[in-house]
Amino acid sequence: MQDEFNDPLWRQILSGAQMLFVAFGALVLMPLITGLDPNVALFTAGLGTLLFQVVTGRQVPVFLASSFAFITPIILAKGQFGLAATMGGVMAAGFVYTFLGLAVKIKGTGFIDRMLPPVVIGPVIISIGLAMAPIAANMAMGKSGDGAELIPYRTAMLISMPALLTTLIVAVFGKGIFRLVPIISGVLVGFALSFYFSVVGHFSPCPDIQIPSAFGTGLVATRTDRGTGRD
Repeated sequence: MQDEFNDPLWRQILSGAQMLFVAFGALVLMPLITGLDPNVALFTAGLGTLLFQVVTGRQVPVFLASSFAFITPIILAKGQFGLAATMGGVMAAGFVYTFLGLAVKIKGTGFIDRMLPPVVIGPVIISIGLAMAPIAANMAMGKSGDGAELIPYRTAMLISMPALLTTLIVAVFGKGIFRLVPIISGVLVGFALSFYFSVVGHFSPCPDIQIPSAFGTGLVATRTDRGTGRD
């Protein structure tokens, strides 16, 4: 993976831009589905990525984003215990990740491979993808994640299908520089068609773009107030 950092600057820029499109969509979609604050997700993902690169010495070229594995537990916990208790659980999961990382550093990856072999990891990834499939289908048909129509079905299909086909064709048959950017190619085609069909409106200040109050009162519940369900 270290070879990624030895690539020419223009290749790194293209790879980074494509990763931005891929990760940003997943990063923002997860809190929108679960009803959490996208600003906090953006802030913590950026901070976590910077810390990760410092700790690893830039040996692993990745961007840390939201995990879709947490969607169902967060939705269920938020409905039963409230937002504050749910955030406490997410923070506890972060400590578990940290302890596992220390264990891997000390013992190596052997025990992880024994506990979670490919036959276990594979079905989990498949189940997450299948759970997200209805949301992707709704968005491709011009609907929101919960099925409410946003744009006409015919217009949505005329935008989403060419964008998807462009991504697949470039990924499979692209040569040279084009083979590096299948996602960007699909995004550009989708954006161009969106402008053509007047789907993209005028840009205006967005109230969601602001510095998150990630450490405000009541964000994380402790054991003493877990049962109150405070938000």
